[in-house]
Amino acid sequence: MIFSPKKLLLIAGPCSLESEAVCRAVARELKKIGRANPELNIVFKGSFDKANRTSLAGPRGTGIEEGLALLRLVRKDYGFPVLTDIHERSQASPVAEVCDVLQVPAFLCRQTDLLLAAAATGRVVNVKKGQFLSPQEMEHVVGKLRGGGAKEIWQTERGTTFGYQNLVVDMRSFAIMKGNRCPTIFDATHSVQLPGAGKGRSGGQREFVPVLAKAALAAGANGLFIETHPEPDKALSDGPNMVPLSALPALVRECLAVWRAVRG
Repeated sequence: MIFSPKKLLLIAGPCSLESEAVCRAVARELKKIGRANPELNIVFKGSFDKANRTSLAGPRGTGIEEGLALLRLVRKDYGFPVLTDIHERSQASPVAEVCDVLQVPAFLCRQTDLLLAAAATGRVVNVKKGQFLSPQEMEHVVGKLRGGGAKEIWQTERGTTFGYQNLVVDMRSFAIMKGNRCPTIFDATHSVQLPGAGKGRSGGQREFVPVLAKAALAAGANGLFIETHPEPDKALSDGPNMVPLSALPALVRECLAVWRAVRG
């Protein structure tokens, strides 16, 4: 088991793995944050393929071989469990050889064969709630993973489509999804995304990340998913909604204060 109810789960890292320099910069800062805040349970995340870019011109990332090498490096040199997305059944097995957590992206959360392939690896599976799903429907997504033999399941709220190019977070989701008897995480950075609003790329409103992150913890979320980058405006993907790495320590302290207050 990676999740501990006694600690706040923090999944953090760059959107795209990009390079060794970016991964090391983020991992070093997360290490400092972890030492300063022993109540955190940190998982490093990064994607080797951004398979659902708005435009064909959008950079996809490192690819699976280089991406897994970077995740292996972070795991070895910094001691973090590591997480990455899978988009196809064939990726489940090689990713599971390196990663502690396999993530099923929101757009693919109803793909039965992908869910079963992730479950069959024996690794933790984090499945994101699709922007098109109600929180009640996640019961069936989690049910597929359980039916596939998944040993540890996490579910992540990442906002619901609200008209064109906008998302809204229903804070009732955390109470509803708690009924699935697995940890519920809040994706604080993708939830402030403005899908497709950046002329061939997604826009975002990172200034609202702290507001929603603290609200989600107050509503009962068990963890946070926060993408961060040393220079978000130069990032390969999702820059407008990523938290600058320099701002992450203060945000984490604020979120921990809410988490402690909710726990009494």
